[in-house]
Amino acid sequence: MTEPRHRIRALHTDRTITVYQAYSREIGLPAARDGRFSGRWQRDRMTWIKPSFLWMMYRCGWGTKEGQETVLAVEITREGFEWALRHACLSHYERGLHTDRAAWKRQLRQAPARVQWDPERDLRLQPLPHRSLQLGLAGEAAHRYADEWIVSIADVTPLAHLVHGHVRDGDLDTARELLPDERPYPVSDGALAHLHRQGPAQP
Repeated sequence: MTEPRHRIRALHTDRTITVYQAYSREIGLPAARDGRFSGRWQRDRMTWIKPSFLWMMYRCGWGTKEGQETVLAVEITREGFEWALRHACLSHYERGLHTDRAAWKRQLRQAPARVQWDPERDLRLQPLPHRSLQLGLAGEAAHRYADEWIVSIADVTPLAHLVHGHVRDGDLDTARELLPDERPYPVSDGALAHLHRQGPAQP
């Protein structure tokens, strides 16, 4: 079955969804220890959360890039995640979705969250035809994320390194078995209508 171009895939339960972030050890290790962000984490800056483990691996180089050595699995409430989706604006202007570029810029300035769709990645971190959602949180959304939505934070850097080791060895079957069980997230197409243009996929 063909994978839809725009669909959220994530590890989720009936009340939570797991998203991924990568930070320096100075930020990531205390967050995993305490189950919350504090200290050097800056809630007044935009923070990006990613439901896709492999897209996070692409972004942080399997936890090897400077300042992204600690990979965190952040379990948040579905209520909070869906609040962010409802209040989000697409991060770029899309003809046919936005009235005009000026209207999109106004929405972007006012929105506490923004969405971009980037190519999903395979185990070798090569792009796939379908898209993975990245959700940027700022202002009210970032504060709600830090103070209200987080259920737990786990350091999954060892998992990232373990999967990467199997990929380097060419053992993709074992690597795949270790991946989080990311399934289609049950949000209606209508709930995402303001976040991607409808119609046939474009290259």
